Amino acid sequence: MRSILNTSKNIHFIGIGGIGISAIARMMLADGKKVSGSDASGSEIIDSLKKLGAEIKIGHNTENLPKDTDLVIYTVAISKENPEFIEAGKRKIKMLTYAEALHEISKDKFTIAVSGTHGKTTTTAMIAKVLIDAGLDPTVIVGSLIKSDEKSGFATNFIAGRSKYFVVEACEYKRSFLNIEPTIVAITNIDNDHLDYYKDIKDIQSAFNKFAKKAPEKGFVICNIKDKNISGATAGISAKIVNWADFKADKLRLKVPGEHNKKDASVALAVAHLLGIDKKKAEKSLEGFVGTWRRFEYKGETKSGVIVYEDYAHHPTEIKATLKGAREMFPKQKIVVVFQPHLFSRTKLLLRDFGKAFSDADEILLAPIYPAREAFDPTISSEILAEEINKNKKTAQSFTSFEDIEKELINKLKKGDILITMGAGEAYKIGEEIIK
Repeated sequence: MRSILNTSKNIHFIGIGGIGISAIARMMLADGKKVSGSDASGSEIIDSLKKLGAEIKIGHNTENLPKDTDLVIYTVAISKENPEFIEAGKRKIKMLTYAEALHEISKDKFTIAVSGTHGKTTTTAMIAKVLIDAGLDPTVIVGSLIKSDEKSGFATNFIAGRSKYFVVEACEYKRSFLNIEPTIVAITNIDNDHLDYYKDIKDIQSAFNKFAKKAPEKGFVICNIKDKNISGATAGISAKIVNWADFKADKLRLKVPGEHNKKDASVALAVAHLLGIDKKKAEKSLEGFVGTWRRFEYKGETKSGVIVYEDYAHHPTEIKATLKGAREMFPKQKIVVVFQPHLFSRTKLLLRDFGKAFSDADEILLAPIYPAREAFDPTISSEILAEEINKNKKTAQSFTSFEDIEKELINKLKKGDILITMGAGEAYKIGEEIIK
């Protein structure tokens, strides 16, 4: 049975600048489809899609939807009041969410779906590189941009492969990964997150359990069976369970720092083993992995010699892991973190954990909370978070604007200091301005 993605010729994307949905747009452009789209604001991703031939409008308007559109793919982040969404409904155009589009792609592929609360982006990119270097020519969709190196030569969230293999990052938010049809399910870890949607850790485990059960009897579920949060999500699985902790990456000379990246590499080695890839070749591939966009990404140096990094970490576990890796790299240098909390609900529910997450930083500057999809909540703020961090004998200060943070940094930072901008929002702009 042919996929609707194959039969559609003119596809419109609502929210085309999103890191996941833009990968589908790239895929459709590579397949020779006519691609149009819209987003609330411009970005580098949108500029790159335009260069590939997509017609993109900034802002959402009924007129943005071309007359010959036969499929609409949209991000669940848009409101159901979106005029293009409403217009598509009136015209009875077939519509798919981003996750439903992944279903269409994965159902006819040997799909390696990488899930987990933390590390899934890096792990997906690592697996992709191993398969590419082994000549398996996979199709890849990842929730970031895979950074290029001299050998691979790519920096994209989509790689068009010609083999049966499909490597995809599988997001648990709103159980969207249940749309994917996996042959191999990889679970990096399970932690408290997206608590604006999930009730508690047991609810999160139930979602991962349903996802793992989707792996067929002849398929595999790769996880750390000794992890108590994961062990609660493995009941009733028909596929063979493979423990990624058995695939040691401790001796690898990775270019990306931190114990968390070694764990991600262990998952990639487990996948390589299942696909019959030579271990030494897989290890060599991983040692050449240079990371992904916004994952402890080196941004440059200021004129005064301050070294600037950017990281997407927005959960306490991720922050702690990233800063531990940074401290390993820079044991004696001053590390200053600019953190923008992401979501009122996450900041409020995990406040104590956030307070303990910055132990490897010397100073923490907090931007106002990035609300994303949420309404303003006056019961939580960056000021409250600063107080919580300071309880743990750290130096944290909250600011009301990016401009105030930039002024503080200019006065504070000296040659050789390390600046890390951190968060899922727009804190990276501060680092870019400081470098300028």
